[in-house]
Amino acid sequence: MTVDEQLTILNRGAAQIVPETGLQEKLELAQKENRQLRVKLGVDPSSSDLHVGHAVVLRKMRQFQDLGHKVVLIIGDFTAMIGDPTGKSKTRPVLSLEETRKNGETYVAQATQILDAGPDKLEIRYNSEWLEPLNFADIVSLSAKYTVARMMERDDFTNRFRDGVPISMHELLYPLAQAYDSVAIKSDIELGGTDQLFNLLVGRDIQREFGQEPQIALTTPLLEGLDGVEKMSKSLGNYIGIAEGPEPMFKKAMQVPDDLLYRYAELCTALNLTDMSKLIETDVKEAHRVFARELVRIYHGEEPIAYAEERYDYVAKGGIPDDIPVQTIDKAELEDNSIWICKLATLAGLTASNGEARRLIQNRGLKLDGETVTDLQLQVTLDSAIVLQKGKDTFVRVSL
Repeated sequence: MTVDEQLTILNRGAAQIVPETGLQEKLELAQKENRQLRVKLGVDPSSSDLHVGHAVVLRKMRQFQDLGHKVVLIIGDFTAMIGDPTGKSKTRPVLSLEETRKNGETYVAQATQILDAGPDKLEIRYNSEWLEPLNFADIVSLSAKYTVARMMERDDFTNRFRDGVPISMHELLYPLAQAYDSVAIKSDIELGGTDQLFNLLVGRDIQREFGQEPQIALTTPLLEGLDGVEKMSKSLGNYIGIAEGPEPMFKKAMQVPDDLLYRYAELCTALNLTDMSKLIETDVKEAHRVFARELVRIYHGEEPIAYAEERYDYVAKGGIPDDIPVQTIDKAELEDNSIWICKLATLAGLTASNGEARRLIQNRGLKLDGETVTDLQLQVTLDSAIVLQKGKDTFVRVSL
């Protein structure tokens, strides 16, 4: 591929490239010298599960791999103990090294669903390898290479300082630790979300201090979640997990807000964007299906697509999904071998209280085995498993 052809691929879904012409220059040099670029992504495994928001930058890494370059996935088992202060309004809780390493193992297993795991394409490193051996003199020397004034240019530090919110000294060390990762692996390009731009630029400065050619900073957008507002997050429940099964993945893909569908197609797939744009304008429901099929294809292959779509349509028409959570009720909760429907809904986790369950029934929002519950005094026997449904798509199978 020519450099221009490579740039066309790499520019898709890229938010910022610093310096602007740097990526082209790196690609031209690599082609001239017939060598692989070292493309770095550092991740702090503060949680173990990945979603398609995480996959945006991982897919960008895969593009570099497909163009012949080597990506270096750095598991920040050491930096995760510090806690990245990016976007945080207060100091993050500290994790143990054991916790971060355990999460890191799961992260790698899921990331390699996207990345080419070939040894000539992928290098996995843990930054405790070079950060843990540093002594106090080493840390003082590293800190001397950057100023407090530059560090306070970060928006989150500036805002916290202005509002009188404490900033711990170890948080000021975080960008330096991430920058030192770039020195340790001699990074040519570092990837990250748009919220990581400051940290990536610190890496450029610190590489210069160590006599290295500074890396190119390439950021990718932060993907909004299914609520269309907040950044995709497992804690907010607005995510599509890359390890989810074909059926829930298809269903969630169909729930992407219409005004974000093009963005999801651009950042999460390789679908033709011109075709998607036209389809969104003419038949947005079909555009959702095209996206949902492609997402399932990426993570599960071709075979499960038809069944996932069939099950989605079945549930949309009032059917019950195959894979739903199971809740066991203690026999001690029964009276005369039955249980009040409001109490059952609460014990099953569908409502927070019997009062909420009562209101749900009054609003015709609760179904029992596919039938809308209208009797507030209904007594349910549990001789066999039953299925409760709240709203359109929250199900639980209940048994003794």
